[in-house]
Amino acid sequence: MRSNSRFRTAALAATALLAALSLTACSDTDGDAGKAGAAAPAGSTASSGTGKDAEAAGATDQDPNASASSGNEGGSAGGDKAGNTSGAKNSTGSDTGRKGGTGNTASTGSPVTCTGDNTKVTISKVSRPINHLLLTATNTGSRPCYAYNAPALRFDDAQAVFPVLRSSVPQAVVALEPGQSAYAGIGLFGESDGKDLYEGTDLTVYFTPRSNSGSTGSPAELKLPAGTHWGDNGFVTYWQSDMAVALTY
Repeated sequence: MRSNSRFRTAALAATALLAALSLTACSDTDGDAGKAGAAAPAGSTASSGTGKDAEAAGATDQDPNASASSGNEGGSAGGDKAGNTSGAKNSTGSDTGRKGGTGNTASTGSPVTCTGDNTKVTISKVSRPINHLLLTATNTGSRPCYAYNAPALRFDDAQAVFPVLRSSVPQAVVALEPGQSAYAGIGLFGESDGKDLYEGTDLTVYFTPRSNSGSTGSPAELKLPAGTHWGDNGFVTYWQSDMAVALTY
């Protein structure tokens, strides 16, 4: 009886050992399979197709706010760069303009009033219209000058200046760059003067200021063309920039 009991005990122990070994083998096999499965994605990542799918999935999973932020930063940087470049061009253009303006100011200076000090005044007889003279004032200075209003004329020792034709006011004040001229037409007498004319030999030309009150600067002293006669009802026009306009009155 004892022998049988020992045999059964040994058999049971052997059976338990075999079961334990079987479980250990199964556990090792499952572990190897798990390792193989874990290595598979790494191999598939190397595949171009799976890699693209993974990248697409990754892009979808990105934070949209982060993408927007990145885009804004890039756009802002690009815009700032473009703006700075444009600004540099504008700055260069502005500098060029300022240099040009400075050059013009240096060569001519700011405008002044035309007077006998900075102009050469001449007088000439014209064939048309008859009984007219042409007064020309040429800027001989280095700065622009304004020929304001009409010249104030005094024939010989006359007590009053010659009448001014108010209807000849130009649309704008005549501005003369150095070398340019202004013109005034002189109608020596009117129809009502008849035979009451004066023979003239000298003419004094006064320049008026912007206010048209009195005179300014030095006057021009001229000799009249031989045989000049003038009357009390004659006139002188306002300064004009066009000779033909000055002689239409």
